[in-house]
Amino acid sequence: SFYEELVSHGVLKALTAPVEGMVVREGSQNYVAPQGISSVVKYYLEQSGAEVSYEQQVTHISLRDGRWEVSRKSGPPEQFDVVILTMPVPQILQLQGDIVDIINGSQKQQLESVSYSSRYALGLFYEAGAGIAVPWAARYISDNPCVRFISVDNKKRNIESPEVGPSVVVHTTVSFGSQHLDSDPAEVQQIILSHLQSILPSLPEPSSIKCQRWRYSQVTRAVPNCPGQMILHTQPLLICGGDAFTRSNFDGCIESAMSLAEAVKPHL
Repeated sequence: SFYEELVSHGVLKALTAPVEGMVVREGSQNYVAPQGISSVVKYYLEQSGAEVSYEQQVTHISLRDGRWEVSRKSGPPEQFDVVILTMPVPQILQLQGDIVDIINGSQKQQLESVSYSSRYALGLFYEAGAGIAVPWAARYISDNPCVRFISVDNKKRNIESPEVGPSVVVHTTVSFGSQHLDSDPAEVQQIILSHLQSILPSLPEPSSIKCQRWRYSQVTRAVPNCPGQMILHTQPLLICGGDAFTRSNFDGCIESAMSLAEAVKPHL
């Protein structure tokens, strides 16, 4: 029903573009977000009517008079009745304040057992009219130490237009990501570009390039038994969830969200 709703509102479309080397499980259906995956999040935020504050880095969570006091890197602390944490688990464990002692030994052990893969993503952006001469919209690469996935993004999303320049997205292998996790991004960019050049020598010169380090790419080991969420404190409620408590795909995120909603409902 989540897929049906998103498809009916044009947020998702069935993936029809050719993807080389993709492992397709029997009976599964793949989708693409024409306006990018962030459009899924924006859709749900709009539906919720929530007031969203962006670019706030939480540093401390402490108990104050039966509520949670949340401090951030800049700006005064604020108080809340319920706090839900869905950032990567290592970032939950870095939080300071009362939360350090509130997470019990068993929970800490479970949270510390979570592991992630790391990658780099490279975006190449072209002027309108630039031709990307490949027969596929996306391709999985299995024989390169650096590049794992290449996508002609507007082709994959099925939104090709003569007025809008194409873009190419490259994901590195997990082993390359781990090896170069703390390297200079400018150097990493050059290495990825040289590998890309050997795979697609006919690629035109992009008008701009963006290299993104993806430290917490996908969960490789989730919280044991995949509970969907973990209650750290009941009254007031402090709870964490996200793909680390299920698995790293859309279904896993929805599963955790449903589990969180059930746990939060009695506190509203």
